[in-house]
Amino acid sequence: MAKKQFKAESKRLLDLMINSIYTHKEIFLRELISNASDAVDKLAYLALTDQNVGMSRSDFAIRLTTDEKMRTLTISDNGIGMSKDELEENLGTIAKSGSLQFKKEMDSAEDIDIIGQFGVGFYAAFMVADAVTVISRKYGENQAYMWQSSGADGYTVTPCERETVGTDVILKLKDDTEQEKYSEYLKEYELRNLVKKYSDYIRYPIQMEVERRRAKPKTDEQAETEYETYTEVETLNSMVPLWQKAKKDVTAEQYNAFYKEKFFDFDDPLAVIHTAVEGAVTYKALLFIPKKAPYDYYTKEFKKGLQLYSSGVMIMEHCEDLLPDHFRFVRGIVDTQDLSLNISREMLQHDFQLKQIAANLEKKIKGELERLRDKEREKYDEFFAAFGTQLKYGVLSDFGAHKDVVQDLLTFWSVKEKKPITFGEYVVAMAPEQKYIYYATGENREHLEKLPQMEIVAEKGYDVLLGTDEVDGFIPKTLGKFGEKEFCNVAQDDLGVEPPQAEEKNEENDAVFTLVKNTLGDKVSEVRASKNLRTHPVCLVPSSDMSFEMMKYLKRVNPEFHDDSGKILELNVQHPVFATLKEAATSDPQKAEKYAKLLYAQGL
Repeated sequence: MAKKQFKAESKRLLDLMINSIYTHKEIFLRELISNASDAVDKLAYLALTDQNVGMSRSDFAIRLTTDEKMRTLTISDNGIGMSKDELEENLGTIAKSGSLQFKKEMDSAEDIDIIGQFGVGFYAAFMVADAVTVISRKYGENQAYMWQSSGADGYTVTPCERETVGTDVILKLKDDTEQEKYSEYLKEYELRNLVKKYSDYIRYPIQMEVERRRAKPKTDEQAETEYETYTEVETLNSMVPLWQKAKKDVTAEQYNAFYKEKFFDFDDPLAVIHTAVEGAVTYKALLFIPKKAPYDYYTKEFKKGLQLYSSGVMIMEHCEDLLPDHFRFVRGIVDTQDLSLNISREMLQHDFQLKQIAANLEKKIKGELERLRDKEREKYDEFFAAFGTQLKYGVLSDFGAHKDVVQDLLTFWSVKEKKPITFGEYVVAMAPEQKYIYYATGENREHLEKLPQMEIVAEKGYDVLLGTDEVDGFIPKTLGKFGEKEFCNVAQDDLGVEPPQAEEKNEENDAVFTLVKNTLGDKVSEVRASKNLRTHPVCLVPSSDMSFEMMKYLKRVNPEFHDDSGKILELNVQHPVFATLKEAATSDPQKAEKYAKLLYAQGL
């Protein structure tokens, strides 16, 4: 029989389909299983109204068969099958989708999940096979037909025999090369892994005949145990995904087991979010908040994103667009039919549905974290110890665009409470006359609690929040205020608290300040009287809006960063040390210079 040409405009189009659309060759199995599932769907749908089908849901299945000697992999189904014309129309015309046409023809199409919308998935078979044979017998017909092709050169369609309705797709795998080992697709473990990865939740059993080994019954004459091999049909997929079940029908043990198996964690998740949404966008999601950060979480190697499924078929393993960066620690799955996929199903078009799902999930995640914060504080503190830094960076990202989402979730160490508290909890406990939310940032809490400026705030009975992460100094600057309360850095800003004794005017001490400034030179930009010291004689403060910790961080991430604003030396003019310095400035300037250097060292 003469070979027919594909009805596409050129051979180059098929070459493009095979070599460019799909980035991973293993996708071919997902596509062919999805096509088989579509075919079974169609016959199962007809069985609801046509008693002649003679099959119930439990009778449908997809079968994988390998022949290592012949290097063939066969994907079989007992679905609706294809006629001769349909073989030519669906397989002879690239991007002609029988599934989509069927869906359009059905009055109740919205009740049917049809995966193959583009008609190009079948051609992924040519990524791994140098010849493809399709044997199909359509429901209601006695004659079967065989479609054969070796690629872009064309195809043939000839009559053949098939005992039952359905379709066999037979791939003659390519020879192995140094770069590609096509023989792997004949191995049980590889097929099992691919089914588990991409097609685990296809609603029909995906079966394969596997070889097993067992001990023979022992006889009196046997010195050692003898073994025999046998074959059995095994179902490779679990079919019913956990997220498709109602929450009331799933136990905590099932959630935990699913999470640990699916996401390779040894610990149970800290929290589970199981949600189903119907409306403008319809989807089901099963999300997990881990207990601990994975080893590579704060590295470039970590891949954020949720697994994305469409009708039980995994489309993307890491869909980054479904999670904002501040919640990148969340693991889980989203299953929806509402997203527009491109023809390879490996990439998503950024459409309204995707953004809507992402926005809904962000609210769900925040709501669950707020529940933990308010109802299970020990769990929340455990979570924050693992992922709090991520939330803090979420405040800063995109120039503070997400600060309203994240700020309520942040906690900092309270000097008064001796535990982490939120900004909201701090504000509720504030004294009526207190103006600011006081904070301090540095390397550790012990040092921060000994800051000279802490004394005057403590005298008033005001609390101070301590931050020891590099990012902490940037957060108050980004937020500006929390509610109606502004932030105040105790080591830098005017604390808004009058000292217990009247401060001498700076003019009276100009000579002392000038001597100290001349002695220290460029080490300080200014010397002045302090408003914030109580029993300490001296402190150093930055002369810009950035704290010293912020400058250290910027210098570390950008060695070329340089802040020319310098340090300000503040002296406590009420302290006996200042009186000694003032007296020395008049009676022994050289001694006063030594005192100035000593005070600078103490300030450092």
